[in-house]
Amino acid sequence: MTDRYESPLVTRYASSRMISLFSQDTRYRTWRKLWAVLARTEMELGLPVTQQQVDELFAHTDDIDYEAERQREKEVRHDVMAHIWTYGKAAPSAAGIIHLGATSCFVTDNADLIIYRDALTYVREEAVRLLASLSEKADRYKALPIPGYTHYQPAQPVTAGKRISLWMQDILEDINELDYVIGSMKFLGSRGATGTEASYMDLFEGDGEKVDEMNRRIAGYFGFSECYPVCGQTYPRKLDSRIITTLSSLGQSCYRMAHDIRLMQHDRQMEEPFEEHQIGSSAMAYKQNPMRCERICSLSRYLMTLPADAAMTASSQWLERTLDDSANRRIVVPEAFLCADSVLRLACNVVSGLRINEKMTEKALKEYLPFIATESILMEAVKHGGDRQELHEHIRKITVGASEALKQGEDYDILGKLAQDESLGLSREDLETLMDPSLYTGRCAEQVSSFLKQIRPLTASADNEQIRIEI
Repeated sequence: MTDRYESPLVTRYASSRMISLFSQDTRYRTWRKLWAVLARTEMELGLPVTQQQVDELFAHTDDIDYEAERQREKEVRHDVMAHIWTYGKAAPSAAGIIHLGATSCFVTDNADLIIYRDALTYVREEAVRLLASLSEKADRYKALPIPGYTHYQPAQPVTAGKRISLWMQDILEDINELDYVIGSMKFLGSRGATGTEASYMDLFEGDGEKVDEMNRRIAGYFGFSECYPVCGQTYPRKLDSRIITTLSSLGQSCYRMAHDIRLMQHDRQMEEPFEEHQIGSSAMAYKQNPMRCERICSLSRYLMTLPADAAMTASSQWLERTLDDSANRRIVVPEAFLCADSVLRLACNVVSGLRINEKMTEKALKEYLPFIATESILMEAVKHGGDRQELHEHIRKITVGASEALKQGEDYDILGKLAQDESLGLSREDLETLMDPSLYTGRCAEQVSSFLKQIRPLTASADNEQIRIEI
């Protein structure tokens, strides 16, 4: 226990990998790597930096004296300068050339870009795992008829696999968006106080080609193929807005899936995992609440609120730089990633143990299928020589009466009533042949198979051992 507030995303929901990515230690180690790479690149391009200094900087990227840094920051009230001072104490021969020509955003913004890129890549891996897990269920149940609903009212049957494929299509769109965002990310590089590179033009005596080469080499070391062509002191905050919007979209997709499962669990047709010793309620011992899907919806709701925050930050940049974004971004961007990670982990866990109660779907279909099949019954009766308009009225009266009886909790043998109506000319046996749910699911199984074939190259790349995440 602690007497300090701790984010539930860290203590309860997010993965250790995502928590580590956004830890202060990862952030500050990345700062030191950036300073070391900057020094090495400046040496390679002819500035007065020695190999000994570069080697010493690389040798001390991980051994950060955080207590010394905290004390120094209290004195100077500047976190970057406190870290430069602390780094210089660890690498004394290089103390005088650390941060040469750079401004604070060289480390703060480039480190963020590296961490965000790595975090997006991990989110994509999780989304692909979720898609792969869903594809197993979709394939298994592609031909299993279940009640269809529009407006949450009984409609034409679908199959369980087809409904799952709707969730999958949403996730696939999110993965495509992640691919676009990751693929279009650029590096800031070291561009100076207002993005003009003036300090480096002085250092390299007006040689712009060397400045460009320096930034290309630094970007390449960290896995980026190019830098933003123009910028102020920071990289464009439009990127933050785009990232958080994409993470929000994942939240929307997972919310939709979890909400659907909750609706079906109410009807006992589909259920999230429920463990042997799990307790559903402290008062009602029989309860098996869909708590994981409820948690997905709860976290997703928070995630879906964040794009407005990022949009306001992107629109309030005040020419070349302002600190309007600083405190906000420290909270909003990490929380968005941790929340998206939490949602995806829960979603993978739910899908891995998702249960479809076939007897319950069969029972629900049996109750509603005579209503759904009325058009087929009408067509069959016309084939037996009846008048379409007259037959329609006969069927309407019988089915409306049956519906009212069911609403009153009464038993009503709708097929028996239809068979007794001589104008239809159909026996009970004739009507029973029309009660096969698979007659009304159209191309569901075919659509699922086609979709799964389309995405197989993507789902095959998932780490199957990690699909079933324990929560």
